[in-house]
Amino acid sequence: MTPARIRGACGTLLAAAVLVTTAGCSDSDGNASAGVSKAASAAASVQSQAADAVDSATAAAKKKLDEVKDGVDAKDAVTLGSVGTDGEGLSAVTVTAHNTDGSTKSFAVQVDYKDASGNPLDTVVVTVSDVPAGQSKDATARSTHKLSGEVRATLGTALRY
Repeated sequence: MTPARIRGACGTLLAAAVLVTTAGCSDSDGNASAGVSKAASAAASVQSQAADAVDSATAAAKKKLDEVKDGVDAKDAVTLGSVGTDGEGLSAVTVTAHNTDGSTKSFAVQVDYKDASGNPLDTVVVTVSDVPAGQSKDATARSTHKLSGEVRATLGTALRY
């Protein structure tokens, strides 16, 4: 299952947990504590699955970066713009790579999306292809699913190759 599908399933489960919680905190027999327990269990399950989805996205990003041959650290040559949303509601950030090498190079850049508390929400890798020597080029890193709340982007690994 792809990270995007996992995240979609997590979103569905989260919605279900919210519905359970907002439907009331009692079970069918009117037992309030059983209803609260069921809601808490559903929320814990969703949280666990969301963490699994982030772990899966992180593993996919690592795999993609591991495929880069002869890459050199280029974190100091990459900047991120402000986080916004694209036309589909995905979080998006402009990635700018500046090529300080004497020949055309490409960049593989990991962008980590986090909430306001610094908790991971998603991780993606974007390629900035064929940046001419001494010039800069932009690409857009989009989250794999819709993120809610205050979303921040941080630069993870950046490789020039």
